[in-house]
Amino acid sequence: MTKIYVGNLAWSTTEEDLSELFSKFGAVENAKIVKDRETGRSKGFGFVDMSSSEEMEKAISGLDGTDFKERAIKVSEAKSTNESGGGNSGPNRFRGGNSGSGPRRGGSGSDFNRKRSNYRFNS
Repeated sequence: MTKIYVGNLAWSTTEEDLSELFSKFGAVENAKIVKDRETGRSKGFGFVDMSSSEEMEKAISGLDGTDFKERAIKVSEAKSTNESGGGNSGPNRFRGGNSGSGPRRGGSGSDFNRKRSNYRFNS
């Protein structure tokens, strides 16, 4: 199976719309619109799995830059998260936010408050 990235989709695009559009170029195994977890609204991109690399190449060359629902869609081979350096895998998956390094600012039992109690202030 081969995975295709489809970007710049209209908000109203459904998974059925994607499947129908790509079926002109071969057998569509799966079509998925990526949605926001909280709102359920489309993020404007999705992925299509096709059964062969030949069908994938035909779909990419036939659809990239074409108008679909009044939007010029971007169609390309999807890159795995390991190739692009993103995603939640590998040694850097915990970067960002409070990863446990440095003092935490809050709660009565945090390192910050314990260290602060070791200081004496002249009054």
